Amino acid sequence: MLNSLDLPTDPSKTRVVVAMSGGVDSSVVAALLKREGYDVLGITLQLYDHGAAAHRKGACCAGQDIYDARRVAEAIGIPHYVLDYEARFREAVIDRFTQSYLAGETPIPCVECNRSIKFRDLLETARELGADVLATGHYVASRALPDGRRALHRAADPDRDQSYFLYATTPEQLDLLRFPLGELPKEKTRELAREFGLTVAEKADSQDICFVTQGRYSDVIERLKPGAVQGGEIVHVDGRVLGRHEGIIHYTVGQRKGLGLSVGEPLYVVRLDAKEARVVVGPRDALATRLIRMTDVNWLGDVPLETLGDKGMEVAVRVRSTREPRPALLRSTGTHTTVELLSAEDGVSPGQACVIYESDAPRARVLGGGTIARTLAEAASAAA
Repeated sequence: MLNSLDLPTDPSKTRVVVAMSGGVDSSVVAALLKREGYDVLGITLQLYDHGAAAHRKGACCAGQDIYDARRVAEAIGIPHYVLDYEARFREAVIDRFTQSYLAGETPIPCVECNRSIKFRDLLETARELGADVLATGHYVASRALPDGRRALHRAADPDRDQSYFLYATTPEQLDLLRFPLGELPKEKTRELAREFGLTVAEKADSQDICFVTQGRYSDVIERLKPGAVQGGEIVHVDGRVLGRHEGIIHYTVGQRKGLGLSVGEPLYVVRLDAKEARVVVGPRDALATRLIRMTDVNWLGDVPLETLGDKGMEVAVRVRSTREPRPALLRSTGTHTTVELLSAEDGVSPGQACVIYESDAPRARVLGGGTIARTLAEAASAAA
C-alpha cells in the first residue's frame, strides 16, 4: 500500500525534505506532511544578499523570508536548516541572466533556478540527508506512470499552474520530487495556512525576479556588467534608420511604448541584434511567429525525441507563462528540434521557454521544452 507521496513505506519511516521559501505555499506543504506523520526536515536556501531585500514585498529566499520559514518550522515542530547558496545562485542564475540579456535575449531566471539550484543542488543535499523525497510548494502535478516513472502535469488551479517553469525537470529528478499542492486551489492553501495557525497565512505571493529588489532589470545588468552596455541604431525592418538607443537591454521583443520614435505609425520591437547593437522595429504583423527552433531541450515523452523526424508529432506549446498552450507540430531530426505553430503568436523572443504539452487540455501532461534559440516570422515560415 502506498502512502500519500506514492511511496511503499509508513509515513513515520519516510523522510521528506521540504524546500521552504518562507512563503505560504511551502509552509503549508511542510505543515501538511508533518500532520500526516512524515519525518519532515525544512531547508531554506539563501540565494542572494538579503540585506537589500529584507523588507521587499514579494521576494523569496532572502531576509524576512528566511526568518518566516524559521518561525513556521518552529511552530510545526520540525528541524530547519538555512543553506548558503549565494555563490551557486550567482553563477548559475544571475550571471547567465545577465549574459543572456546582453545577447539580446529575454531569459527566464526562474527556469534556471529550478533546473540548476532547487532540483539539482538541493536535491543532492536532500539525498545526503537521507531523504526519500524532496517536496516543494509548486503548483504542478506529478503522477505515476504504469512503468514506474513519473509524469509532470498541469496543476488543478489553472491560475496558479507553474508547469511552464518546471519543464526542465528531468525524469530522474521527478522520481524524487513531490508537489502536494498540485491538486489544490490557492484559496484552499490559504485556508489550510489559517487552520494551522501559520504566521504567513496572508503573506503576499512572490512576484517578478527575486534578485531584482528595486528598479528595472537593466539597472541590475548595468551594475553587474559596467561598461558592457553599448548604444546603437533603431532600424525599421525595411532598412530605414529611425533613431538611436542606449542599449538593447532596455528593450524586449513586442515592446511598443518607450521607443522614443515619432514616425506616424505604431511600431513594435521585432528583433534585437546584439552583434550590430541594433533594435529592429516594425508594424505589429512583423511580430507574427510561426516557426521556432529550440535548444537545450529537455524531453519527458514516452518515445525518443529524435524518432519524431520531419513528420513530427501533434502537441500544444506555451511560449510565455501568461499564455495558454496552443496547437503545434513538434519535429526533431536529431540535429534540430523545431515547433511549427498552427496559428501565429506575437512577441516570441529568443531566450524564452517553449514548453511542450501533450494537448491543450487543462490537466495535460508536460512533454518537455527548451529555450527558444531562433524564430521565423509567419511570412518567412510559410515560404520555407
